[in-house]
Amino acid sequence: MTETATTEPSNNEPIKQSMVQRFLNGVERVGNKLPDPAIIFLFALLIIWVLSWLLSGVDFSAIDPRTGEAIVINNLLTGDALANFLSTMVKTFTGFAPLGVVLVAMMGVGVAEHSGYINTAIKLMLRRTPKALLTPTVILIAIVSHTATDAGYVLVIPLAGVIYYSMGRHPVAGIAAAFAGVSGGFSANFVPSGIDPLLQGFTQTAAQIIKPEMAVNPLNNWYFTSVSSIFIILVGWYITDKIIEPRLKNTKLDGDTDDLPKMDEISSNERKSFYIASLVMLIGVALLVWAAWPADSPLRYEGKLEDFKAPLMQSIVPLIFLLFWIPGAVYGFVAGNFKTTKDMIDAMTKAMSGMTYYLVMVFFCALFVAAFGKSNLGALLAIEGAQLLKAMALPSAITIVGIIFLTAFVNLFVGSASGKWALLAPIFVPMLMQLGISPDLTQAAYRVGDSSSNIITPLMPYFPLVVVYCQKYVKDTGVGTLIALMLPFSVVFLTGWTLFLLAYWWLGVPLGLQASYVFPAG
Repeated sequence: MTETATTEPSNNEPIKQSMVQRFLNGVERVGNKLPDPAIIFLFALLIIWVLSWLLSGVDFSAIDPRTGEAIVINNLLTGDALANFLSTMVKTFTGFAPLGVVLVAMMGVGVAEHSGYINTAIKLMLRRTPKALLTPTVILIAIVSHTATDAGYVLVIPLAGVIYYSMGRHPVAGIAAAFAGVSGGFSANFVPSGIDPLLQGFTQTAAQIIKPEMAVNPLNNWYFTSVSSIFIILVGWYITDKIIEPRLKNTKLDGDTDDLPKMDEISSNERKSFYIASLVMLIGVALLVWAAWPADSPLRYEGKLEDFKAPLMQSIVPLIFLLFWIPGAVYGFVAGNFKTTKDMIDAMTKAMSGMTYYLVMVFFCALFVAAFGKSNLGALLAIEGAQLLKAMALPSAITIVGIIFLTAFVNLFVGSASGKWALLAPIFVPMLMQLGISPDLTQAAYRVGDSSSNIITPLMPYFPLVVVYCQKYVKDTGVGTLIALMLPFSVVFLTGWTLFLLAYWWLGVPLGLQASYVFPAG
């Protein structure tokens, strides 16, 4: 009996792994048979046009909470709409938010990278980071990067690939781990960020439909998001090391890795140059803190630094550019890697040359996102789904699970966290308040669903950028490859995080500052 009990798990384990691997390989094969991401966005744009034409004459009963009027699908195939599409095409492309974020940040990072500053920093860091703790460290840094808006996408994710490669591990596994932390764990963070008051504003407005005197604290989910960070780190650590990296074992690196750092000795000149450049960076950070510290600082908005309207928050990308460009340039000239200022400009040019494919994808992505928003199809999908869930009148716990899964589904088509919540909060918050569920818990449920499916939707603006990061190491990486890599994270985050929230609720632990909810047994 004892022998049977000990041998059965080991006999079954290869079968389980094989089934998982076969499924993920199937997802990858199917996904990579799809057209190039740029063409996917083009086809999606055409589909939106046709759907807007077909549904424009349909009367919908769904009420848009933003206007108080019935949802109307706008026909994008009228003469006026097509004329507007052509006349605003350039502005739509150049005004696409992720485009400027990526290009400006990458120019600064390019100087720091090609001068040798980042390479030396990574080599110094790797000598102090145990290999076994690399994954949780990367995911932790990715989670904290949310505080600086989109910094994680342009800094943490690509650097994670470099770090894994330098440590002899598969770089795409590092990219997957960082992407899971930055995007899949978007609602997990120890540090409050601008998204907290942004969501709170919609939650409070929706709650005041039932109770006009209701006030919701901007940090009403802070305790939950903080503890969720531990959950995301542990789960992401296991998935990366036990599922993702073994699956990548036989995936050969055929990209351009010649300029990546190697684990060789650090020369005295490199060490000296690094310390001088880092001192310059620290002085810059100190000056920034000094300028932002006073309550009347021009970097604040109404005395607040964390508000999205604060000049400091709106200056994150330029600050990333400066905090990498200046020390990178100092390192390059001190170390002798830059002889003239043209060498520094060449480094920026080289960084931009790697973004050409991304620019093509972003062109079609920007046109699709703009058309999808103008059509009102996303709003219709979100509101009809919410109304269906409301009509089902399920028990409180089941309704919370329904909110999470509905949000995760809608998130595949509507990327903006605040945009979705502006549509869903006026429906979900009052509905659950009448069931004794506080707005704080409803918002927490929304945040779980919103984060979990970020990493598997090609329509997420930064998804094509992550494909480009992977192609640096594995040239034939496609949409299917990345979806297959991230699917285990998404599924486990969605199911595990949902159960985690329900357990948190049943234990009656506060969600955040001045947050409350009805204990389910009460």
